[in-house]
Amino acid sequence: MRVRYDLAILNGRIIDGAGNPWYYADVGITGGRIRSIGRLDGSAREKIDVEGLVVAPGFIDTHSHSDEQLLVNPLAESKIRQGVTTEVIGNCGNSPAPFNRHTREEAKKLAGELGKKIDWDWLTFSQFLGKLQRNGIALNVAPLVGNAQIRTMVMGFDARKPTPSELSKMKALTAQCMEEGAFGLSTGLIYSPSCYAKTGEIIELCKVVAKYGGIYASHIRGEGDPLISSVREAIRIGREAAIPVQIAHHKAAGKRNWGKITRTLAMIQQARDQGIDVTVDVYPYTAGATGLDAGIPSWAHEGGTEKMLARLKDPKTRARIRREIKKGIPGWENLVGTAGPENIQITFSERHRNYQGKRISELAKAQRKDPLEFIFDLLIEEKSTVGIVLFMINENDMRKVIASEFSVIGSDAGAQAPYGVLGKAKPHPRSYGTFVRVLGKYARDEGLISLPVAIRKMTSLPARKIGLWDRGLVRVGNWADLTIFDEDTVADKATYTNPHQYPEGIKYVIVNGKVVIEGKRHNKILPGKVLRRGRA
Repeated sequence: MRVRYDLAILNGRIIDGAGNPWYYADVGITGGRIRSIGRLDGSAREKIDVEGLVVAPGFIDTHSHSDEQLLVNPLAESKIRQGVTTEVIGNCGNSPAPFNRHTREEAKKLAGELGKKIDWDWLTFSQFLGKLQRNGIALNVAPLVGNAQIRTMVMGFDARKPTPSELSKMKALTAQCMEEGAFGLSTGLIYSPSCYAKTGEIIELCKVVAKYGGIYASHIRGEGDPLISSVREAIRIGREAAIPVQIAHHKAAGKRNWGKITRTLAMIQQARDQGIDVTVDVYPYTAGATGLDAGIPSWAHEGGTEKMLARLKDPKTRARIRREIKKGIPGWENLVGTAGPENIQITFSERHRNYQGKRISELAKAQRKDPLEFIFDLLIEEKSTVGIVLFMINENDMRKVIASEFSVIGSDAGAQAPYGVLGKAKPHPRSYGTFVRVLGKYARDEGLISLPVAIRKMTSLPARKIGLWDRGLVRVGNWADLTIFDEDTVADKATYTNPHQYPEGIKYVIVNGKVVIEGKRHNKILPGKVLRRGRA
């Protein structure tokens, strides 16, 4: 029987996402799903001849921060143009819901200029997901719920242990978010108020998540000096809560910690040998990125942003903060002290656009200021909203994580665009280049991993981890999320000083059966879906 397809992909070299070698086949798509693979026998409304190109599952960015960006620019330019068809949002303990009116106002302030472009008209997790879907999105979204939102809903910004009643409320709220579609719980244990949660509290919330089949995704308590103990804590949570664990953007930060990756990977392998499902995500760069306020000790954030800024304005408290950055605090992730001002570059400063792309040491010297005093003053001027890149990762360490059999690729970045409000900053180039950099530099050029393995780390492996059972593979019945690229030319172009550059070699990107990217053209369509756990 001849079949009428909506879309036929002809003469492709299929790399199916499972790690298998390539094979030649056509792909027939009907109703947004893959109907047939092989030699197509039938007609199609639209045909694309992709001879000489690789047809792969659409890439899944398992560690995205596009939560608010997609409300401002639903085209998801920098992500979909590198082949990403699904993003996991709500990472590092911070999700766009649930809120009460007070915590929503705090989130709006922290979003800075971007927040002014958003109509903050939701409170619950389900309301946010509904808004995102109604607005339309170019790619799919799979949400996590952040423990920061759960905690502040119940405890505000207090740095203390919850009472039994408060813990019960947090568990109930976690359950509610899981029922509304969350794929799991995330923590950002270097950020307040996420960092105020002790291990036992996290275990109790994760036990709730585990009952729903969710995962625990963690920016662990430290990636520098506290790295070993922090990985040990993540493994403990996985063991005691009986929950799959995803360790975020795995790295050893700061020169004195380089080489510890060998030990942490061995720890994770041992945990896996014991039946604990621990995996990691990684981006292919030697710099990380975060907010400059993350360099201020955790205790100084108690009570929220306004109180932290008040402490920076108080001479005695400011002197204490300065001493602690200089000397460190046991167990605290001292980003500024570990990286050093010479290795910290400004990516976003609304009132000082001329700072963007420059190092803190350079800016402080030009103003004849001590670098720490420059940091404190800038945070006050910008009301805490300053973005930074930190050059503190060893290339060999990063390569080991990429090559590990239990790593997946994640950008740790939001969707950007070279225009509009998203084009005003100078973000980390990973927003534009993560996936193509792995394909071009580390798979094709250097042979660190094979192309099928690289694609597996971007597709079926993260799909299985998060629980997307009908995505991540070129397989009959799966949703037709496909990335089609030229293996010989695929490459990243974005740099730290000129990040707003789309990659080369991505020829077509298809989301739920619709062609979103054709060559250099974005078709301005929004076929993406908000995926919900159990209904994806």
